[in-house]
Amino acid sequence: QVQLVESGGGLVQAGGSLRLSCAASGSIFSINAMDWYRQAPGKQRELVAAVTSGGSTNYADSVKGRFTISRDNAKNTVYLQMNSLKPEDTGNYYCHALIKRSLVTAIRDYWGQGTQVTVSS
Repeated sequence: QVQLVESGGGLVQAGGSLRLSCAASGSIFSINAMDWYRQAPGKQRELVAAVTSGGSTNYADSVKGRFTISRDNAKNTVYLQMNSLKPEDTGNYYCHALIKRSLVTAIRDYWGQGTQVTVSS
């Protein structure tokens, strides 16, 4: 079994900051990309930021310059530092990872349960 557990969501005023964490645990051989997605009410889930095992990052245009994704490979953990938050950043934030459970098994994707971020104006 593999689990992704997020933490760090909450309520913050516009202009404030939050830091999300997501720890992967269980039977893990290797982790490829780790990502953060978000879903606002009535909208589709969208990619916010991604980081490869080598540290290359990618961001949605709407968060560039405000959010920073990072990972600690030794801890199988990915972080999302969110600064200058806006009301439109409100949503449920999901951690996603591409994980290989053993040398002979295929990579598959795993999702966390989500953590709510609410930004008030």
